[in-house]
Order: sequence, then C-alpha cells, then structure tokens
Amino acid sequence: MDNKKTEVFVNLTKNDTLVALDDKILKGSLVFDSLNPFPGYYHELPTDASSMYIYMVLGKQYPLEEILRATQNIEKQYDWNFDAGKAYITIGSTNLDAIRLKHLPELDLVEKIQEAYLKQGITFLMNKKLSGKLEARTKIVKFLVLEELASGIYQNAEDDTFAYIFISRYLDAEEFIKVSMDVKYNWEAHEFDAASASIYSDGKLYEAVRIRSDKMDVEYLSDIQKLYEQKMK
Repeated sequence: MDNKKTEVFVNLTKNDTLVALDDKILKGSLVFDSLNPFPGYYHELPTDASSMYIYMVLGKQYPLEEILRATQNIEKQYDWNFDAGKAYITIGSTNLDAIRLKHLPELDLVEKIQEAYLKQGITFLMNKKLSGKLEARTKIVKFLVLEELASGIYQNAEDDTFAYIFISRYLDAEEFIKVSMDVKYNWEAHEFDAASASIYSDGKLYEAVRIRSDKMDVEYLSDIQKLYEQKMK
C-alpha cells in the first residue's frame, strides 16, 4: 500500500454481546443492539443513538453489491446521516445476515431505514425471537479510507480513534484471543480495544489488528504492533 490515503476493503471479526430491541423498529423484525462494541476499551459504552451499534437482521442472504446499491440509493433519496455495513452474525449454531448501522442521529430512525431498505427490495427476518444477552461472533465487511502513518500502520481517515496495524500472519479466532490477552497483560499504556481484521488492497490481502483508542499516535501503535509480533512467535 502506498504512502497516501487509500480506499480498501476490510473484513473485521470480533466477539460481541447483543440484545434484541423491542420498539422503535419494524414490527415483527429482529434488530440487535450491541451492549459493548469495544470490550477492551472499558469506559467506552453506548450512551446515546450516535454511539450505538445496531444490527438489522436480513430475511435472506444478499450479495454485498445489492446491499451497497440499496444503501447508496437511500443516501441519495433521504437526508439521513448514518453509516451502514454488511454483517454476519453467529450465535451458537445460528447464522444470520444483517446490516450494521452506526452514527445514528436518533434511534427513531431505525424503523424508517428499514422501510427504506424494503422499498429497495431488501427484506428483513420476521417473527423470530431471541431474548436475553446473546454472546455472538460478528463479521463486518466494508470499504474504508485509510491513511498510512508508518510502515504497516494505518489510521481511519474519517475517524482517528480507529487504526489498523499489520501483522505477519493470520490468526484464527482462538489464537487471536490468546495472543491479544498476552498483549494486554504486558501492556501498561493507555487502554485499547482490538479486533481481528484482514484488508484487501492493490490485489493483496493483509492481516491486521483493528485498534480502537482515543489516545493514539505512531509510537503508541508501533509499540502495540511490536508486542503482537512478539506474542505471535
């Protein structure tokens, strides 16, 4: 990747705790709220709609381009400010496709967004109930603009509280959790949340760790990167 702002395709995988919403949604649909989107970042809990991460469960599998096309049409038609991405949710043996929403100005907008997607031919899972706090594995696919800070270290060009550090090899879910725990145990600087990521850019796939923190610079990220490499050996 060149030393400039670059649009990339990102796969992000993490553990999450979800709870189904009962109101402010399309009647009969299944919509989840993430109770703690960044579990490694302990003081960062959702306090209002703009900080909530919402998952609208789809009625069937849709190719990514259909979700992107519908989202772009909605953005052109309505003056709504929100961020949408394709998501895959695993709860036990249940697999669900969803649209992940964030940066909502108000929670009342969820039902309106669902209705707008319906007009675009995107359907939602209806009349399925999942109650209580649900431990889930979520995968989110999206396009991002990243800015290179140093070799193998990139920051989200639109939100500087998110960064991506490249690592030398792929870690499966179990190994990523183990390595991340080892890193945290040996980390004494400001806290951060970590999630497994892969980034496709310029015809190549890169393995990475997504870092979430409000106090990041190149030295901070470089130290985390070095510690991951040490614990991966």
